[in-house]
Amino acid sequence: MYRVKTLNEISEKGLVKLPAKDFIVGKDVEDPEGIIVRSAEMKDYAFPESLLGIARAGIGVNNIPIDKCSEEGIVVFNTPGANANAVKELVLTALFLSSRKIVEGIHWTKSLQGTENIEKQVESGKKQFVGPEIIGKTLGVFGLGAIGVLVANAAAALGMKVIGYDPFLSVHSAWSISSQVELADSKETLVGQCDYITMHMPLNDATRNMFNTELFGYMKKGCRLLNFSRGELVDNAALKAAMDEGVVAKYITDFPNAEVLEMENVIAIPHLGASTPESEENCAEMAAIEMKAFLKYGTIRNSVNFPNCEAMYTGKARITIAHKNVPNMIGSITTVFAKENLNIDNMINKAKGTMAYTIVDLDSLCGKNQAILDDLNAIEGVVRARIVREK
Repeated sequence: MYRVKTLNEISEKGLVKLPAKDFIVGKDVEDPEGIIVRSAEMKDYAFPESLLGIARAGIGVNNIPIDKCSEEGIVVFNTPGANANAVKELVLTALFLSSRKIVEGIHWTKSLQGTENIEKQVESGKKQFVGPEIIGKTLGVFGLGAIGVLVANAAAALGMKVIGYDPFLSVHSAWSISSQVELADSKETLVGQCDYITMHMPLNDATRNMFNTELFGYMKKGCRLLNFSRGELVDNAALKAAMDEGVVAKYITDFPNAEVLEMENVIAIPHLGASTPESEENCAEMAAIEMKAFLKYGTIRNSVNFPNCEAMYTGKARITIAHKNVPNMIGSITTVFAKENLNIDNMINKAKGTMAYTIVDLDSLCGKNQAILDDLNAIEGVVRARIVREK
């Protein structure tokens, strides 16, 4: 039985993908081999030695200590695309909110409560909330992953001119994106053409404070800026200066903080991007499927710290090795099996950055389980070796 701990309330639609005949699942599970989490903070979490994988039912993994997990051979999964439609719908909503002064109008209308001649006041006061239509305007989409592609395609269908920028555009995204969407060769070129900009890239060292004084300097005056990725993508001091200068006419963010709430012309949404029942179910289901495949068969799909590595299980003995991406590692691994006179039926090795992962299928372990694990774990650069299936 595989043990999986939940750190948040996880949709039952996802948990049923971990059948009771193979998995013990719950928030009180001890010595878990897997953890499924949503927003619970894990930076100071004490990882048990039993822990092999963490599945984040969502896209962002800022609450998980990725470097620590890599060092201990713990595979961290997320669920790209599972909440994409939910975020896309909110971004489209934000496009209209940024233009038509809908929120401001609603607040003003609410303030009329208890006064006389409300209908007359509405007719005379509505002119202060005039705002432009989006049709024919230019939208810039930073990041063309699952969400960015959906946003770009939907905006193009609404009659906007859409320009995208993604230096790491995947083949899947390239096939999925509408032919109406143009691609910019630099972020500076993109921002100089756009009436609206929406960001859909991950937060990392390369993207932190990407929207800074320099980039705002290239931006078209009066631009509406939408942030449904991470608050830290924007330098708040630079944003305030850009808004004071009229470069940014409106900022809509799903990540409020104290600095942003002090600014005028900001619409702050309480992180509702993925807050739909459909999104939560989709994320939970994908996380559970990833965890099931990893624990039962040692395969990896949608990991943020290890490469995708999948091999069909054919019923033989299987060992997986999480290791550093260094020279001669494969030779060192195969030497261990040769020393024990074990025949390799199939082997696959994949790398991602500084980390790598190898799946080895053997005709049989011949009862040498512990000796093999000891020898594999003794190899310099091996982080964790695991017997997934015995024979």
